[in-house]
Amino acid sequence: MLKERATYYYMEDGCNCAEAVLLAANDVYGLGLSDETAKVVGGFGGGMGCGNACGALCGAIAVMGVKKMGRRAHETPGFSPACGALVKDFEAALGSTMCADLRKIHANQTQRCLKTVLAACDVLESHLAEAAKE
Repeated sequence: MLKERATYYYMEDGCNCAEAVLLAANDVYGLGLSDETAKVVGGFGGGMGCGNACGALCGAIAVMGVKKMGRRAHETPGFSPACGALVKDFEAALGSTMCADLRKIHANQTQRCLKTVLAACDVLESHLAEAAKE
């Protein structure tokens, strides 16, 4: 369901990669975020506008924060390692965490970076499912 919602937001609703992941997770996991909240991650799309860190990955990390973090990240035991593990798994799945690299490998003109958005959803779902077991 997460990938279906992310596809909708990315391909039909005009969201960038980071916004699509966050809003899809909001729908699927009932995070209680407003549409306005997507503005918090909007600047991460397109690798922060310069091909740097993948926006879809940044959106997934934002979801981890909403789902798993206490009041402050550094006060939440295991939060930073969990984010690091998500990043490593994302990189293992796609070959990079950098937007510019991922675009060269996975993007196309008709679907843009949809493959990357969906991979971010897969990795996020896997990590949230694993965390739920703990």
